[in-house]
Amino acid sequence: MAGSTADVENEIADAIDTLGRVRAEIGKVIFGQERVIEETLITLLADGHALLVGVPGLAKTRLAETLGTVLGLSEKRVQFTPDLMPFDILGSEVVDEAPDGQRSFRFIQGPIFTQLLMA
Repeated sequence: MAGSTADVENEIADAIDTLGRVRAEIGKVIFGQERVIEETLITLLADGHALLVGVPGLAKTRLAETLGTVLGLSEKRVQFTPDLMPFDILGSEVVDEAPDGQRSFRFIQGPIFTQLLMA
């Protein structure tokens, strides 16, 4: 049992070290938003969702983009407009035609099929 406790302690120490490096990398891009960064990282670690609300210029989009870059996540953005349709988010089926004239449907994924969605 003593070996397994040591393994867990090593994993925790590695996680803390990694989290510190992630904070440092984000801190190179985002200034003065330590609490927002901390709470956003907690949200990601807890496999949750975050809603960042604020006036323009507070680096909300920049934070999300930086998180995606630092953590190696695929990221997409949806700009909500009055004419936004469900297929703009989900994707759609398109018809492909082969040189021999045969047709088939192909699904093109929308931006929701990503690890980090900015909406």
